[in-house]
Amino acid sequence: MNNFEFCVSTDVLFGKGQEEQLPAKLASFGKKILLTYGGGSIKKNGLYDKIKKLLSDFEIFELGGIDPNPRVESVNEGADICKREGVDLILAVGGGSTIDCSKAIAAAAFYDGDAWDLLTGKGRITQALPIAVVLTIAATGSEMDCAAVISNMDTNEKLLMGHPALLPKIAVLNPENTFTVPPYQTASGSADMMSHVIESYFDTVEAFVPDAIAEGLLRSAIKYTPMALEDPENYEARAQLMWTSSLALNGITSTGKSFMWSCHYIEHELSAHYDITHGAGLAMLTPKWMRYILSDKTVDKFCDYAVNVWGFAREDDTFALARKGIDATEEFFEKIGLPSTLGEFGIDSSKFEQMAEKAVQVGCLKDAYVPLGKEDVIEILRMCL
Repeated sequence: MNNFEFCVSTDVLFGKGQEEQLPAKLASFGKKILLTYGGGSIKKNGLYDKIKKLLSDFEIFELGGIDPNPRVESVNEGADICKREGVDLILAVGGGSTIDCSKAIAAAAFYDGDAWDLLTGKGRITQALPIAVVLTIAATGSEMDCAAVISNMDTNEKLLMGHPALLPKIAVLNPENTFTVPPYQTASGSADMMSHVIESYFDTVEAFVPDAIAEGLLRSAIKYTPMALEDPENYEARAQLMWTSSLALNGITSTGKSFMWSCHYIEHELSAHYDITHGAGLAMLTPKWMRYILSDKTVDKFCDYAVNVWGFAREDDTFALARKGIDATEEFFEKIGLPSTLGEFGIDSSKFEQMAEKAVQVGCLKDAYVPLGKEDVIEILRMCL
């Protein structure tokens, strides 16, 4: 294992009714709160009214309508509110898009230029407003990490920003708040959390402990996603998925590992150009990436994956065993209702070269678990047609 530093200081409040603790928990940060949320589902399910009532003693400013694949325009709008009103704290009520947007707002509140500068490296993150979260979907794990992904649709770019100051201070994880998540989004969320784990699992570094944790998290997603889809108000299924998504990206599965993403950066290009659901794109890409990188050097790891995650028995034909695990992965994503081809998204090959070049450049894919160049990425995308 490589050297590592592991420090995740988020105060996680997990379980039923944990929103009730918000007034006491938030009071130490100040009285002015920017409340951020997405398309309005929290108003339909009553969570918005509940939060507003709980925080009646605070001065609340709002930024709603945050898009999936959050836009830099929303970041700039939120930062302007924070600067103008002297906001003390941002409370993100939603999923990864709302949380990521809020993280970027928190940093941009201390920056004088366009928030996009903080994504491109033109500007630097120096500090950030404190962030609290009420999570409404099990997916990205953004409630317990210090990174954010923001899109600029004018330039067809989707870039990552990160800083320790962006780690949420408080995260309310009440599985009941995920009961109304639609089936497609539930499935996409599970694919996203599984991809986070898979990206760290496949690595050249020997790291038995984080890999064992990763295998358990993958088995959890595989077991409980169908249950949540069959019965959306199955509390146990929703709870297991919610905690799985948080642990999938809080750093524990990548301790001692190099953790270079491959599928994520390829998918970022797809959603930057075509605005598709991130988790669904990952579900389509991941099995194709697995098949492409399967080789004498990687087959043993794929055999561990097939045995320890999917429950296949060891056999002498290692490549046959590895392919069983890959096939099981693809079949699972199809079973839970996610697309397996680009055609299902309405995407053709016209932008493959452009997207592949950007993915390699931005994602440093030549340093990945299996190094990928532009032609490699183009071939993986072709496998998705």
